[in-house]
Amino acid sequence: MIRFLIRIAVYFAAAAVGLIVAAVIFDGVQLETLGFVIVAAIYAVVLGLLSPLFQQQALRSRSSLFSGGVGLITTFVALAVTAFISDDLTINGFGTWVGATVVVWLATLLASLLLPVLVVKHVVDERHR
Repeated sequence: MIRFLIRIAVYFAAAAVGLIVAAVIFDGVQLETLGFVIVAAIYAVVLGLLSPLFQQQALRSRSSLFSGGVGLITTFVALAVTAFISDDLTINGFGTWVGATVVVWLATLLASLLLPVLVVKHVVDERHR
């Protein structure tokens, strides 16, 4: 149960990092400060629900092009759903949508790989004090 909760926390934090990075890089991405936690939660939940669905579809279609773009497609759809559901995230302009999709996907991917390592390192350092 503890591992499951840690995975959820890392997933949420990675989604939050991705959204923050996109908001910092692109002027067309507005992320309201007060609603940020809600936006990150909506995005993480939508991404978590869509990822297995799109992954399964890619495996069925056996298209290498679709398989390679599953993460980007999922990120784009999750951003679109989040922006539609919440007024606290707005993305303006076609180029911003494309750029934000790539940046959020990449930042979320990197954060989801690095955050568990940092958490484990922190726990190990705390135990050795």
